[in-house]
Amino acid sequence: MKHSVLLDTSFFIRLLNDDDPLHENALNYFRYYLKNKVLTRISTISIAEYCVKGNIKELPLGNLQIVPFNVVHAKRAGEFAEIIFTEKNITGAELSPRAIIPNDSKLFAQADCEVSTSWFVTSDIRSKKTISLLEHKARPQFQLIDISTPYNEAYGIFDFQ
Repeated sequence: MKHSVLLDTSFFIRLLNDDDPLHENALNYFRYYLKNKVLTRISTISIAEYCVKGNIKELPLGNLQIVPFNVVHAKRAGEFAEIIFTEKNITGAELSPRAIIPNDSKLFAQADCEVSTSWFVTSDIRSKKTISLLEHKARPQFQLIDISTPYNEAYGIFDFQ
Protein backbone atom coordinates (compact mmCIF):
# COMPACT_ATOMS: atom_id res chain seq x y z
CA MET A 1 0.00 0.00 0.00
CA LYS A 2 1.28 3.44 -0.90
CA HIS A 3 1.56 5.88 2.00
CA SER A 4 -0.04 9.28 2.01
CA VAL A 5 -0.20 12.24 4.38
CA LEU A 6 -3.02 14.62 5.24
CA LEU A 7 -1.50 18.05 5.76
CA ASP A 8 -3.21 20.30 8.30
CA THR A 9 -4.02 23.98 7.83
CA SER A 10 -1.26 24.89 10.30
CA PHE A 11 1.23 23.08 8.04
CA PHE A 12 0.34 25.32 5.10
CA ILE A 13 0.40 28.47 7.21
CA ARG A 14 4.02 27.67 8.14
CA LEU A 15 4.99 26.42 4.68
CA LEU A 16 3.80 29.60 3.00
CA ASN A 17 5.23 32.10 5.50
CA ASP A 18 9.00 32.55 5.13
CA ASP A 19 9.10 34.39 8.47
CA ASP A 20 7.47 31.62 10.50
CA PRO A 21 9.87 29.82 12.90
CA LEU A 22 8.66 26.45 11.53
CA HIS A 23 8.84 27.44 7.85
CA GLU A 24 12.06 25.54 7.21
CA ASN A 25 10.72 22.39 8.86
CA ALA A 26 7.48 22.57 6.85
CA LEU A 27 9.46 23.12 3.64
CA ASN A 28 11.71 20.15 4.39
CA TYR A 29 8.72 17.88 5.08
CA PHE A 30 7.08 18.97 1.83
CA ARG A 31 10.28 18.41 -0.16
CA TYR A 32 10.72 15.00 1.46
CA TYR A 33 7.18 13.95 0.51
CA LEU A 34 7.55 15.13 -3.08
CA LYS A 35 11.01 13.56 -3.50
CA ASN A 36 9.81 10.22 -2.10
CA LYS A 37 6.51 10.26 -3.99
CA VAL A 38 4.43 10.28 -0.82
CA LEU A 39 0.92 11.29 -1.79
CA THR A 40 0.26 14.68 -0.19
CA ARG A 41 -3.35 15.52 0.57
CA ILE A 42 -5.30 18.55 1.71
CA SER A 43 -8.86 18.50 3.02
CA THR A 44 -11.53 20.84 1.76
CA ILE A 45 -11.86 21.75 5.45
CA SER A 46 -8.23 22.91 5.56
CA ILE A 47 -8.74 24.88 2.37
CA ALA A 48 -11.67 26.69 4.01
CA GLU A 49 -9.63 27.37 7.16
CA TYR A 50 -6.67 28.66 5.12
CA CYS A 51 -8.91 30.97 3.09
CA VAL A 52 -10.03 32.81 6.24
CA LYS A 53 -6.86 34.93 5.97
CA GLY A 54 -5.16 33.49 2.89
CA ASN A 55 -5.92 33.04 -0.78
CA ILE A 56 -6.55 29.64 -2.34
CA LYS A 57 -4.10 30.59 -5.12
CA GLU A 58 -1.27 30.54 -2.54
CA LEU A 59 -1.76 26.82 -1.84
CA PRO A 60 0.40 24.39 -3.87
CA LEU A 61 -2.69 22.57 -5.18
CA GLY A 62 -0.77 21.18 -8.18
CA ASN A 63 1.16 18.98 -5.73
CA LEU A 64 -1.83 17.99 -3.60
CA GLN A 65 -4.77 15.65 -3.79
CA ILE A 66 -7.91 17.37 -2.50
CA VAL A 67 -9.96 15.27 -0.08
CA PRO A 68 -13.63 16.30 0.03
CA PHE A 69 -15.53 15.83 3.30
CA ASN A 70 -17.94 12.95 2.63
CA VAL A 71 -20.61 10.98 4.48
CA VAL A 72 -18.19 8.30 5.73
CA HIS A 73 -16.00 11.09 7.15
CA ALA A 74 -19.03 12.74 8.77
CA LYS A 75 -20.03 9.52 10.53
CA ARG A 76 -16.53 8.98 11.93
CA ALA A 77 -16.24 12.69 12.88
CA GLY A 78 -19.39 12.33 14.98
CA GLU A 79 -17.88 9.31 16.75
CA PHE A 80 -14.65 11.21 17.38
CA ALA A 81 -16.52 14.30 18.61
CA GLU A 82 -18.56 12.22 21.06
CA ILE A 83 -15.34 10.84 22.57
CA ILE A 84 -13.76 14.30 22.73
CA PHE A 85 -16.85 15.86 24.35
CA THR A 86 -17.00 13.01 26.90
CA GLU A 87 -13.28 13.18 27.70
CA LYS A 88 -13.45 16.96 28.14
CA ASN A 89 -16.54 16.60 30.36
CA ILE A 90 -18.72 18.67 28.05
CA THR A 91 -22.32 17.99 29.06
CA GLY A 92 -25.46 17.70 26.97
CA ALA A 93 -26.63 21.05 28.31
CA GLU A 94 -23.48 22.69 26.95
CA LEU A 95 -24.12 21.12 23.55
CA SER A 96 -27.73 22.34 23.36
CA PRO A 97 -29.47 23.02 21.06
CA ARG A 98 -26.90 21.22 18.88
CA ALA A 99 -23.27 20.27 18.93
CA ILE A 100 -20.81 22.00 16.66
CA ILE A 101 -18.29 19.41 15.53
CA PRO A 102 -14.74 20.80 15.80
CA ASN A 103 -12.75 20.84 12.55
CA ASP A 104 -10.04 18.72 14.22
CA SER A 105 -12.58 15.91 14.59
CA LYS A 106 -13.47 16.20 10.91
CA LEU A 107 -9.86 16.23 9.75
CA PHE A 108 -8.95 13.29 11.97
CA ALA A 109 -11.96 11.39 10.60
CA GLN A 110 -10.77 12.01 7.06
CA ALA A 111 -7.27 10.79 7.90
CA ASP A 112 -8.73 7.74 9.64
CA CYS A 113 -11.15 6.80 6.85
CA GLU A 114 -8.71 7.24 3.96
CA VAL A 115 -6.97 3.85 4.17
CA SER A 116 -3.61 4.89 2.73
CA THR A 117 -3.24 7.91 5.04
CA SER A 118 -0.43 7.03 7.42
CA TRP A 119 0.24 10.47 8.87
CA PHE A 120 -1.61 13.64 9.83
CA VAL A 121 0.99 16.41 9.70
CA THR A 122 0.47 19.53 11.82
CA SER A 123 2.03 22.10 14.11
CA ASP A 124 -1.16 22.63 16.09
CA ILE A 125 -0.68 21.86 19.80
CA ARG A 126 -4.45 21.44 20.25
CA SER A 127 -4.39 18.67 17.65
CA LYS A 128 -1.82 16.76 19.68
CA LYS A 129 -3.97 17.04 22.80
CA THR A 130 -7.11 16.03 20.94
CA ILE A 131 -5.55 13.00 19.27
CA SER A 132 -4.30 11.76 22.63
CA LEU A 133 -7.93 11.75 23.85
CA LEU A 134 -8.94 9.64 20.85
CA GLU A 135 -6.08 7.14 20.92
CA HIS A 136 -7.41 5.21 23.91
CA LYS A 137 -11.00 4.79 22.74
CA ALA A 138 -11.13 5.16 18.95
CA ARG A 139 -7.70 3.87 17.91
CA PRO A 140 -7.20 6.07 14.83
CA GLN A 141 -5.38 4.35 11.98
CA PHE A 142 -2.87 7.15 11.42
CA GLN A 143 -0.03 8.80 13.33
CA LEU A 144 0.16 12.49 14.14
CA ILE A 145 3.42 14.18 13.20
CA ASP A 146 4.32 17.53 14.72
CA ILE A 147 6.49 19.58 12.38
CA SER A 148 8.32 21.14 15.30
CA THR A 149 10.28 17.88 15.06
CA PRO A 150 12.44 17.92 11.89
CA TYR A 151 11.34 15.43 9.22
CA ASN A 152 14.53 13.36 9.44
CA GLU A 153 13.96 12.79 13.18
CA ALA A 154 10.25 12.04 12.71
CA TYR A 155 11.02 9.42 10.06
CA GLY A 156 14.33 8.15 11.48
CA ILE A 157 16.38 9.32 8.51
CA PHE A 158 20.07 10.08 8.74
CA ASP A 159 20.64 13.40 6.99
CA PHE A 160 24.27 13.28 5.79
CA GLN A 161 24.30 16.52 3.86
